[in-house]
Amino acid sequence: MIVYRTITGKLESLLKTFPVVTLTGCRQCGKSTLLKNLLPDYTYISLEDLDIRELARRDPRHFISAYSQNVIIDEIQQVPELLSYLQTHVDSVNRSGMYVLTGSHNLLLMQSISQSLAGRTALLTLAPFSIQELRNADMLPRSVNEMLYTGNFPRIYDQHMEPADFYASYIQTYVERDVRLIRNISDFSAFTRFLKLCAGRCGQILNVSQLAEDAGITRKTAESWISLLETSYIIYRLKPYYKNFGKRIIKNPKLYFYDTGLAASLIGLNDSQQIESFYMRGALFENLIVSDLLKKRFFSGKTGELYFWRDSNGVEIDVMEEDGTELYAYEIKVSETMNAGFFSNIKKIKDSAGIQMRNTAVIYGGKLAVPASETCGKYVPWNTL
Repeated sequence: MIVYRTITGKLESLLKTFPVVTLTGCRQCGKSTLLKNLLPDYTYISLEDLDIRELARRDPRHFISAYSQNVIIDEIQQVPELLSYLQTHVDSVNRSGMYVLTGSHNLLLMQSISQSLAGRTALLTLAPFSIQELRNADMLPRSVNEMLYTGNFPRIYDQHMEPADFYASYIQTYVERDVRLIRNISDFSAFTRFLKLCAGRCGQILNVSQLAEDAGITRKTAESWISLLETSYIIYRLKPYYKNFGKRIIKNPKLYFYDTGLAASLIGLNDSQQIESFYMRGALFENLIVSDLLKKRFFSGKTGELYFWRDSNGVEIDVMEEDGTELYAYEIKVSETMNAGFFSNIKKIKDSAGIQMRNTAVIYGGKLAVPASETCGKYVPWNTL
């Protein structure tokens, strides 16, 4: 079954105005499948193919002449030097929709694009399925626990794979293959241990020094590895909101994974039933909602700038989002029962922050949707997000 990706509309509109569109995102999130289905008349080229990769490196001019337009070039970061030749070619032809490039490593790709294709390419980010996409395809897991354990990667749903099998392979592939491409890491066991420690901290304020100490590495190494994980779309650092509303605020980011299934696997969970009584159930649920709010922005072509807010007195708002002149605030609760107290922190700062109650919501583990009132924001069930 082909799942409609909500990024499709934005991708189609950008193809009409830019000569190149670049689609980034983690491995196995569905970039190639999306593009092949959306653009059946385009020639598909993968630079993972050794022969094609060698041709692009050895004779880039011939490669460009052979694939001059209406081409999908997958994993472009394998041959970043090709981008300079693409620049010359698209400038000479000056036609929209000539190339779609994909890549799994944001850092390598962005460095190359900023040098060669600045102003010539639109940038989009794809991620594993969103809750909305799974719901529209009638594939959404029925329970919170099953959703957290299964995660959102397309292959699990397309191939009816056991999540434990998929994530074990995914972790091994990522560590043994992708990490080598970006960083010269000699101790892969230490890196894997570090990755698992990160999973155990999802939803928490990131303390790099403590994380480094627990992993047995230097702070500098920890910072380098965090950057690596972030640019590979494994983890996401949620920044604190930059306005203090007259209060002292926490300035460290919070740590989240792009996919809860991957985090659950790294933590060591073997089935969805274990999550019910697991002490990190609330953190994993918070991670699920934060990552889904990120996808909503990514798939509409926006940057992933979401925030949280916490002051020195412990008053915290899970997610804050700016949209034009409006500021939105969301609390995330795994509880299935509505409770007016969930809005207490929002009410403490709403006047100083200029937040309207209509722009607030509790996203929770229950089933009943309730609209906003003058005294409370909306209640949004997780599976209707």
